[in-house]
Amino acid sequence: MDTSKMIKAYCLKTKEKNVPMHEAVITKTARGGYMAGGHDGKGNKMAAILSESKALQAIEDGVAKKGF
Repeated sequence: MDTSKMIKAYCLKTKEKNVPMHEAVITKTARGGYMAGGHDGKGNKMAAILSESKALQAIEDGVAKKGF
């Protein structure tokens, strides 16, 4: 899979920035925002808040699943 299109987030456990998120699932918050949840490939959970355009683009590119 092309890692340039993957959602990148901060990993709290390893303190790494711009880590590609594997098996991302996009959900919608109660206030209408978008969140991505997944893992870093090593089993550490990750989450990121996204804009609507980035969230829909990730779903369209196939790097994330729609969870709403």
